[in-house]
Amino acid sequence: MSPFAILSLIIIYFGLLFIISHFVSRKDSGNEAFFKANKNSKWYLVAFGMIGTALSGVTFISVPGEVGNPDLQFKYFQFVLGNAIGFLIIAKVLLPLYYRMNLTSIYGYIEQRLGIVSYKTAASIFLISRTIGSAFRLYLVVIVLQRYVFDYYKIPFALTVLISLALIFAYTYRGGLKTIIITDTLQTFFLVSSVFLTIIFICKSLDLSFLQAFETVKESQYSKVFFFEDFLKGNYFWKQVLGGIFVTIAMVGLDQDLMQKNLSCATIGEAQKNMFTFTGIFVIINIFFLSVGALLYLFAEKNGIQVPIVDGIARTDFLFPEIALKSLGLIPAIVFLLGLTAATFATTDSALTALTTSFCVDFLGMDKNENLNSPNIVRKRHAVHLGFSLLMFLVIVFFNAVNDASVVKMIFKIASYTYGPLLGLYAFGLFVKSKTVNDKLVPLICVISPSICFFISTYSTDLFGDYVFDNELIIVNGLITFIGLFLISKPATGQTKF
Repeated sequence: MSPFAILSLIIIYFGLLFIISHFVSRKDSGNEAFFKANKNSKWYLVAFGMIGTALSGVTFISVPGEVGNPDLQFKYFQFVLGNAIGFLIIAKVLLPLYYRMNLTSIYGYIEQRLGIVSYKTAASIFLISRTIGSAFRLYLVVIVLQRYVFDYYKIPFALTVLISLALIFAYTYRGGLKTIIITDTLQTFFLVSSVFLTIIFICKSLDLSFLQAFETVKESQYSKVFFFEDFLKGNYFWKQVLGGIFVTIAMVGLDQDLMQKNLSCATIGEAQKNMFTFTGIFVIINIFFLSVGALLYLFAEKNGIQVPIVDGIARTDFLFPEIALKSLGLIPAIVFLLGLTAATFATTDSALTALTTSFCVDFLGMDKNENLNSPNIVRKRHAVHLGFSLLMFLVIVFFNAVNDASVVKMIFKIASYTYGPLLGLYAFGLFVKSKTVNDKLVPLICVISPSICFFISTYSTDLFGDYVFDNELIIVNGLITFIGLFLISKPATGQTKF
């Protein structure tokens, strides 16, 4: 597929998003629509659209790419099982709490339970974590587009990033969540379709029926799912499942981004129905992502295709685009590109909206009654939305300047560390009803905890006899935060409502 054809497809794709945005937001672009979609979103649209948000471009290209690693294979599915349990806990525990309190920003719970400084700390943790995480996800996909399209036109990387973020800003700044509920539904359709169609195209190239492909993958060297052999390793079953549960609770249930979509449903019943449906789709679609990975490696073996080398390093992230864009034909290339673009921008547009919402509500108080009728309030929101777009641009340019895979991965890992303090804050608030905290000391606890976890993770093999931390580190992070909060706690002055 030529660079011109790819670029034309991207232009048509964004043109479609702009048309949707125009019709959705032309009659209502106020804060209630931007923050809550007027609380009348259809649960089935939210459930389907959340798939596109949860499955980023990193999932789209990295999960299939990692299947070729003998120590990983289908290991990721263990984590997905933990995710599913975490989603059910969110639906039964956290969503009812948020609906009872009628929250716009979920961090309003921390304000009422622990105090204003704790509240600002929780919101700041989200802003930092989501900015870094979303920038990293977009970065990994933009470098793919840069390699296969924009380098051909000699367009600088920074300009590619700026154009991408400008397009996202343009179709989200007016309608916000109300627009994203619709656009993410469309983008998820492209994402899910691309996974199924890619499997069909690869099966056809390998002369396999669907059932034959299933048996071939099952019998291949890439399909091991459960790892019980060595609990010291990161791929051990219970470490992955427990890590999946708590990562999901922290990075979904305590994250403004995905929770904002749930809170746009009219009732708690609809929001829970959305979460249950979403969980089922999420598990199934990840099975197909892993299957795509196995089939890609089988196809590569048959056709003598090597994992692409970038800057002297074998990059499994590039195997999917390398095969889809160069070896399967025009239609598969279009399908892959649509899926990758949908996965990337469904995540980024949602993140920008959530970041704007959190800052506007948690720091500017735009949901307060005294600010609702301010004539400049929508203009301020636009400025905040633009500000976060520019901040994400700067972070991505920094990632590219570093140009060191180990450093970039560590930055992404540190971003996930910051969710541990959120886990500890909410756990203390929910389970220690008789106490509150010394509010001014909470930021210190939330800095110390991930710092200790970073030290533990870095030197775990020396400290714990070759034990390697993986996703379960967030449990340790949350526990350290919880203990720290308990140490600075004091008796609550009144009965805790929530």
